[in-house]
Amino acid sequence: MAKYKNTKQKNKKSFTGELLGIFLMLLGMIGVVSIFSDKTGSIGLFFRHWFTVFAGQGSFLLPLIIFAIGFKLSFGHTIKHFGKKEAGLLVLVAAFLIFLTIKLPLSVMFTMAWQGDGGGVIGALLTYGALKSLGLVGTYLLLLTLILIGFLLILDLSFKEFMQNLIGGLNKIKAFVVESIFPLFIEEEELKPKKQRKEPVIIEMPPPPEPVFNFQSESFPVHVEAEERAAQKEKENKKTIKENDENITSFEQLSLKDFEKYQLPPISLLNRPKSSRNQMNRDISENIKILEETLESFGVQATVKEVSCGPAITRYELEPAPGVKVSKIVSLADDIALKLAAADVRIEAPIPGKAAVGIEVPNKEINMVVLREIIETPEFQNQASPLAFALGKDIAGKPIVADLQKMPHLLIAGATGSGKSVCLNTLISSILFRATPQEVKFLMIDPKMVELVTFNGIPHLISPVVTNAKKAAISLRWAVREMERRYELFAKYGVRDITRFNSLVLTKGGEDLSYLPYIVIIIDELADLMMVSPAEVEDSICRLAQMARAAGMHLVVATQRPSVDVITGLIKANIPSRISFAVSSQTDSRTILDMAGAEKLLGKGDMLFFPVGASKPIRVQGAYMSDKEVEAVVEFWKKQGDPEFSSEFEQELDVEEDSQLEEDELLPQAVKIVMDAGHASISLLQRRLRIGYARAARLIDQMERKGIVGGYEGSKPRSVLISYEQYKEMFKDL
Repeated sequence: MAKYKNTKQKNKKSFTGELLGIFLMLLGMIGVVSIFSDKTGSIGLFFRHWFTVFAGQGSFLLPLIIFAIGFKLSFGHTIKHFGKKEAGLLVLVAAFLIFLTIKLPLSVMFTMAWQGDGGGVIGALLTYGALKSLGLVGTYLLLLTLILIGFLLILDLSFKEFMQNLIGGLNKIKAFVVESIFPLFIEEEELKPKKQRKEPVIIEMPPPPEPVFNFQSESFPVHVEAEERAAQKEKENKKTIKENDENITSFEQLSLKDFEKYQLPPISLLNRPKSSRNQMNRDISENIKILEETLESFGVQATVKEVSCGPAITRYELEPAPGVKVSKIVSLADDIALKLAAADVRIEAPIPGKAAVGIEVPNKEINMVVLREIIETPEFQNQASPLAFALGKDIAGKPIVADLQKMPHLLIAGATGSGKSVCLNTLISSILFRATPQEVKFLMIDPKMVELVTFNGIPHLISPVVTNAKKAAISLRWAVREMERRYELFAKYGVRDITRFNSLVLTKGGEDLSYLPYIVIIIDELADLMMVSPAEVEDSICRLAQMARAAGMHLVVATQRPSVDVITGLIKANIPSRISFAVSSQTDSRTILDMAGAEKLLGKGDMLFFPVGASKPIRVQGAYMSDKEVEAVVEFWKKQGDPEFSSEFEQELDVEEDSQLEEDELLPQAVKIVMDAGHASISLLQRRLRIGYARAARLIDQMERKGIVGGYEGSKPRSVLISYEQYKEMFKDL
């Protein structure tokens, strides 16, 4: 009976060990797949992050070890069965992690290891201890010793047997080279005389000539293995893109029945990030040395305590010695740039929340940040707001995700080609990846007629993209009226904001209650609108910026001319969140951000993001989205239905056009005034007729439509195009 119980207990333990082994095999497989693919969901992202933190560039080894342990346990082995071979494998893994980490600078080893460089945190711990106790040469000797011990344990050989086998193997390789490969490089004529000798002659054979190739056998397997791994990874990527389940998306939809007819776009519409990691360790070590020597030459004692490597910028965090003024370090920006041979250097003194000065140096090679890279991160996917959008990565490589609900309005400025249009595309597309047309609507104003018109036809639009600058002012007036209508609704039902109102709709429902979507108003070029009707545009923007947040309406205003006549004091005061791309002067930077710094940006998506509530702007490398990706997202939404334009908006435009077609009773008198003056201007009519700006502007517009005066010519007055005879003929009935 006791024997039966012991057998039963053994079987139970064996079964438990096998289950544990199968579970570890599953974790190992998920871990391996998560490193090379993004089809393992949030669990895979979690594994990939922590495997990279612990083992850095050797992260693929950890899931393989877990799989190997599970494989042994699943066949009934226990921990007692783990012997020399397993120990040898762990020793080789440790040696490999030390090899990956030994090239990192000692002062920032743990910082870079935590970011996934070298051999991760494990490699940093082993290497730091070795370097501190044995030095660089001693660490290399320790590395060779560990490799030798690992092979001895795996092969289960003594050192003597290992050396004998190694020498024997080298002799075989040497014989093979001499007998099989070397004769291929000897001419036939040299061999014929030896064959034609009739009498055997004893010849002293000269030592075999040195082979043509310098054959280093041990370097080949590593090279081939790396190439095979890269090729295999490329095949897996191509295979993953072509999978049938591309339409699956990870974002949750609201439970409203009406929302179910729309499907959110799949992430596979976007390009994958290129898996190229620049080897910057040598540059970082040299730059640390140059920085400290340069500052010391000017009498400034400071040491680099931490380095943050971003896609376009590397920030060196300096800790000044006691008594060193921060302003002295700031004044040396040009000298530091000269010593580092950098295009420009930006100094952040001090870094918010740290007792350090940040010196931002451009990388020699910029790693492109693509939109998909940010959308796949937990920072973006965990956002509950439908108005969350991807911005890019900061100088430490951390994803930056913003939310229009919290901003609540955004001002974007920068010179031509600095990245404004791409930023707008990523902002709109990020929202299109999260929200259905019932949740978010867009009102797009694009006087340039080339940027936002790509989005024409998506069901999220309130109206077709407005390209006429005069209609843009009418559109903004409609937005103000819509805001007032929503506040009347809120007051009627006793709610404070759009979130509470929509919750009321979802819980109570009713024929008279309808779900209110968020409205994002995007203006691509503010300068053009301010030239046509500055007072009206500024008034509408200020009213919306002051009151529209609770009504669920948010402004995104972009301009390439950040001057005080475009970004007026009123507009700046009411739009607290700002993004500045590269600008041409410090004056423009101060206009946008109220501080210098934007003039030293690199362009191509390099930005300073200044959200509401922040003490200093954050430097971000903006996410890139190609035109083909934008078109793919737009086509996906177009296939799901036509846009349902707002009837109230169309009526507003029609009423305004009708009012403009009605001839003003002061028109004949106004024409007589401009003919007498020889030119036409709004201010002239205001003075002579004693009327307001809006009516004078309407009179000028009516005269332009009738061909009485010329078109707008900037600061110059309009020219008069008709004679007195034509004037009398035109108004003969009056």
